[in-house]
Amino acid sequence: MTDPDTSRHVEIKDGDQTVAAAEVTTSQQADGTVQASLHAASGHIAPGSRASLVDAVMDLPEVAQSARLKAAVPLGDTESLWRLRERTDDTVTRPAGSTALVDANIPADDEPESGHEPDRETPAP
Repeated sequence: MTDPDTSRHVEIKDGDQTVAAAEVTTSQQADGTVQASLHAASGHIAPGSRASLVDAVMDLPEVAQSARLKAAVPLGDTESLWRLRERTDDTVTRPAGSTALVDANIPADDEPESGHEPDRETPAP
């Protein structure tokens, strides 16, 4: 029997150094649940690196086609947690030891991202 899930490794680099990474597992079933584990390198990393990791995960085609996200993020990683809240709907976060567990709905492709205004064109006079 084959494994119906697909795993991906996503990295954000600063030069040759990996500063943030995620393990992402998606279900082959339509509108399945994505599981992700996000982590950043210890020490100081450039602001925006963690948010870029969230964006890279959320922009994966197989994630965009899924309905739900279950993620594990280090408890103090507020940048990742805020970005996840911006990119998902009905987000629930709860602590579990030194980790924050996130359960959320992934907006459909035709819906604007949570926290983002849709692009609007100004009508010509």
